[in-house]
Amino acid sequence: MHNLLKQPSFVSDSSEKLPLGIRIQNVLIPLMKEGKRVTFTGHSTGGSLAVLFADRFYQLPNVKVKRVVTFGQPSCGGQLFYRNYSLHHKTYRICCDVDIVTFLPPLPFIYRHVGKSLWLHEGVMFENISPSKRLWLSIKSWLLRPITYHYMQKYIRNKSLFDER
Repeated sequence: MHNLLKQPSFVSDSSEKLPLGIRIQNVLIPLMKEGKRVTFTGHSTGGSLAVLFADRFYQLPNVKVKRVVTFGQPSCGGQLFYRNYSLHHKTYRICCDVDIVTFLPPLPFIYRHVGKSLWLHEGVMFENISPSKRLWLSIKSWLLRPITYHYMQKYIRNKSLFDER
């Protein structure tokens, strides 16, 4: 996942090939210098990238990160990343019902999620529910509808539940 920050990216009006992390940094740093606070957000792999970008930018001087909000995000770091992540108190990882992607990679003692977990399941929001209980409840539901819970429309439909937070 960390390698995605180093991937070359293109902009249609430029032939310049810069790493994705540098390109985003070039856009955000001037805004942050003006006093703007930035919210990083993303769905699925984009959620993991939002966590990585937020962590990277938060280490820079005079940077204000308002919050990090992810939807259906797989874990993006191990125990060391978890311990060193400075934005736990500003990170909200929203999981929807039985979205299998939120359990990836399936290496629970190697990869760790960061921030607060908000799990939307059958019309109820659970905060920081234990992974084993969430897995048990998810398996029961997953047998009925396995992949449909990962679609962004499912997160949007339940938006009112986390707007209150």
